[in-house]
Amino acid sequence: MTVPLLPARDPVSERPATPVEGLGRLFLLLFQILGAIGLLIFAGVTRMPILVLPALILLITSLWCLPGLFSVQPNEARVITLFGNYRGSVRQPGLWWVNPFSQKKAVSLRVRNFESEKLKVNDRDGNPVEIAAVVVWRVVDSAQALFQVDDYQNYVHVQAESAVRNLATHYSYDPHEDGAIALRSHPAEVAAKLKEEIRDRVDQAGVEIIEARITHLAYAPEIAHAMLQRQQASAILAARAKIVEGAVGMVEMALERLERHKVVELDGERRAAMVSNLLVVLCGNGQSTPVVNVGTLYQ
Repeated sequence: MTVPLLPARDPVSERPATPVEGLGRLFLLLFQILGAIGLLIFAGVTRMPILVLPALILLITSLWCLPGLFSVQPNEARVITLFGNYRGSVRQPGLWWVNPFSQKKAVSLRVRNFESEKLKVNDRDGNPVEIAAVVVWRVVDSAQALFQVDDYQNYVHVQAESAVRNLATHYSYDPHEDGAIALRSHPAEVAAKLKEEIRDRVDQAGVEIIEARITHLAYAPEIAHAMLQRQQASAILAARAKIVEGAVGMVEMALERLERHKVVELDGERRAAMVSNLLVVLCGNGQSTPVVNVGTLYQ
């Protein structure tokens, strides 16, 4: 037997409720309560029991209407439900009144932030790294925040940590190619990608991600020393390459000027010897020691 599937329900979106202005209703209820008490006193003094029943009805009705009053603070929304049906949300600050049977749940619309725990994940190259991020967010749809997910605050925290883990697996810690995006060298691009990924995950919860950025990034302790040596070696190689590039340019310029001004005529062997000497002087770590040549290259 095939069990029919229930049709999928459209997600609930926030819509404005239509409450009654609360201050006037409060004064009316207080007036009714005082009037009912006065009527009971009058019925007791004048011995007119016929007034007792209307006075009790008025008093009970007024007291029953009092729980319908509620206040809304700035940057807060009240989600109104009546017998399980969503009746709308109230965002306007002030005192309001709705049906006393209604439930009025407060949802803060203030900007919030949290920092995730330091997560240990593998980057794209498989190296274990420690990463943490801070997320700035706020509720923009109070109905979705309450009805689409079970606990929207915990939902945002869990989805943000999941997005951070997924992000770390798509990028290397350090760039290995020119122009490649890496976690350490491109913080702006990585932050934009992280914000986009978290936003896609929490959009159904009525939450807006204002900012997301990495606050902690480091190699895991077990490989930190080896990776530091690797970074130092890469820096040394890059510096050496820059030195060699500059030295070659200087040698080329020196030979060109010597030939242009006809200071000395160099054959192939003397030219190679001068290039070798200049490169040794320009690329060497220590201070060069001049040597006076009193002979020739051929004797």
